[in-house]
Formats: sequence, C-alpha cells, structure tokens
Amino acid sequence: MWVYVFVLILSIAISIAMRPKPQSTKPPSLADFSVPTAEEGREVMVIFGEVWVDDPNVLAYGDLRTTPIKASGGK
Repeated sequence: MWVYVFVLILSIAISIAMRPKPQSTKPPSLADFSVPTAEEGREVMVIFGEVWVDDPNVLAYGDLRTTPIKASGGK
C-alpha cells in the first residue's frame, strides 16, 4: 500500500518539475489591431443592400487609447 502512495507522490513531483514553462508575451498595443482607416484619394465604395466589406474606408473610429487597470478586484 505504501509503495503505491510513494509512486503517486513521486510521479506528481516529476510531472510538476517537467511541465513546460509558459512563454512571456508582451501585452497587445495599438499597432497590433487592424482598424479601418481614411486615406486621401482612396476610392469610396457605394453599396446597395447588405454586404460584408473586407476593407472599409472609415472617417472616424472612436477613441483609441490604452489605460492601465489600477484597481484590484475582490475583497
């Protein structure tokens, strides 16, 4: 009986020691997002009905700023 417990504890310790370490990634920035743009001289499409447009030309697109979250959650 004790042999099984020892093998279980040993196998858990080995699996924890050999698990892959997560890669550290950089947080996303505004350059990582692909948002519609407005360029001078670009053609303007005229669309009738409902259709999906892959490359729209938009005049304004919200407030693109990042603000860090400083409040901690929980109690």
